[in-house]
Amino acid sequence: MDLNFFKKSKLTVIFLIVFSTISIPVFYHLLKVDKKLKVYNPADVNPSLVDVSLKHITKDHTISNFELTNQNGETITNKNYKDKIYVADFFFTRCTTICPKISTQISRVQDTFEGDSEIKLISISVDPLHDRPAQLKSYAQRFDANPAQWSFLTGEKKIIYPLILKGYHVPLADASEYDQAIKNPDETFIHSERLVLVDKEGIIRGFYD
Repeated sequence: MDLNFFKKSKLTVIFLIVFSTISIPVFYHLLKVDKKLKVYNPADVNPSLVDVSLKHITKDHTISNFELTNQNGETITNKNYKDKIYVADFFFTRCTTICPKISTQISRVQDTFEGDSEIKLISISVDPLHDRPAQLKSYAQRFDANPAQWSFLTGEKKIIYPLILKGYHVPLADASEYDQAIKNPDETFIHSERLVLVDKEGIIRGFYD
């Protein structure tokens, strides 16, 4: 056997072992909300992504109350996530680029924490006029989503957009559209690859692309 090939093979195996050893625990602690994770209040976020009415808040900011509909036509509120850790993402079913990739990764999180009642996943549609429960259910089935753990949510745009912008601080493609999105959500469109980690108190603990 070629000696150089043998050496390269050994290096590849070592790299994979080291990478797995480092990345898996890190990912686990991100979702378990390690005590060292930063707490994100509006004052800690890029000012261009924060509503002017919230910029002064430096502590105790939580995701605002909401009432939306899931892929099974059931009403879902923030009370469903009391004492739960969850990851939120923002998508639309007609998206053929980044959204399926994000959903694939969220599916991996679901598989990792299967059966863990403390871990939840939320995918909020940014195209609610099209994404009614039937469309959400079909999309959810593509990724083997367990409705007990992973909810695909829709509702009125005038409710969803302020929630996403003022609650989760998700950026628009053009920051100058922020005020327009708050005042006239029907005239704007959010499309973000940002994931948001929320702890059991409804406080943001991380942003991930």
